[in-house]
Amino acid sequence: MYDFKYQLANSQDDAVSAQSSAEDGSFLAGGMTLIPTLKQRLAQPSDLVDLSGISDLIGVSAEGDSVTIGSMTTHAEVASSEIVSSKIPALAALAGNIGDPQVRNRGTIGGSIANNDPAADYPAACVALNATIITNNRKIPADNFFTGLFETALEDGELITAVTFPIPDKAAYAKFPNPASRYAIVGVMVAHTGGETRAAVTGASDSGVFRSSEIENALGDNLDSSAAKAVSISADGLNNDIHASSEYRAHLVSIMASRAATAAG
Repeated sequence: MYDFKYQLANSQDDAVSAQSSAEDGSFLAGGMTLIPTLKQRLAQPSDLVDLSGISDLIGVSAEGDSVTIGSMTTHAEVASSEIVSSKIPALAALAGNIGDPQVRNRGTIGGSIANNDPAADYPAACVALNATIITNNRKIPADNFFTGLFETALEDGELITAVTFPIPDKAAYAKFPNPASRYAIVGVMVAHTGGETRAAVTGASDSGVFRSSEIENALGDNLDSSAAKAVSISADGLNNDIHASSEYRAHLVSIMASRAATAAG
């Protein structure tokens, strides 16, 4: 690990100021990806700005037809939240199956989506539920937020403060996890909200999370699991590695979509 300056921020303004004034500063949320990256000397920030001391970035609230989760809320807190469990049980279930207990008690929703790992679970939830990512500067629809492999629409110094999820009529997530890391080899979140059906796929593509129009059309308004299972997904552009071939991942997309639809129904 290279040397860096550690700063514990006590407010959003403090964090943004510290990061922007640093030569090459990075925000530190749960550290589930950043800390291993630093240990392997794959990154060399001049400063780490720790967000764990900013209390107004933590918590869950419901208002009207949406649920808002602070960016520093851990996966375990999302999973155990009575609000999330009652309003969007699919999201609570997704959070409760991320990694292992150590990861769930340190990792945060904001850190996960800012990192945008192509096999992470939260990006699929954000896209399928048509979430809005709120930063210190603006509000970004999930469809526009995830731009590629480990890439997002965040600008330098922009801090995720919360994520707002519309409450769906029906939703569920199903994933085929890597048995060691628990990352999704393929994960599919399906949701029907206000007359629109959305299906988001994670783990499969080398460019990260994506919507599948084929699955969405097959699911229809009733989230037809048998129709989703019958969809033939192209293997073009899908990951091909030691864990699964692109053809196998293509097959898993329709299978996971069908399982999610069954759970949602």
